[in-house]
Amino acid sequence: MKAIVKQRVEDKLYQNRYRVDRGRPHISVQKHLFPSPNLLALTQVCPAKCYQLNDRGQVIIVPDGCLECGTCLVLCGATREIRWRYPRGGFGVLFKFG
Repeated sequence: MKAIVKQRVEDKLYQNRYRVDRGRPHISVQKHLFPSPNLLALTQVCPAKCYQLNDRGQVIIVPDGCLECGTCLVLCGATREIRWRYPRGGFGVLFKFG
């Protein structure tokens, strides 16, 4: 009988690849003086940890590594605090499994 090896989520995500479209990010955060609660929540709930607070307390995004899961659209799509579009063909996340 084979032993079941549990793999951490981080290890599974590491196996995915991301093809960066230099100069054409598919997500951007609208300019803001103070982030809304939803925008702040993205710094905690984005599974790829793409959203971060900068030294001025504003939310910024590093879209490299985005899983295109839609979490940011659920939180901030209706408020238009982010701009999200599908990456151009051949760019974006390349899932190893599935």
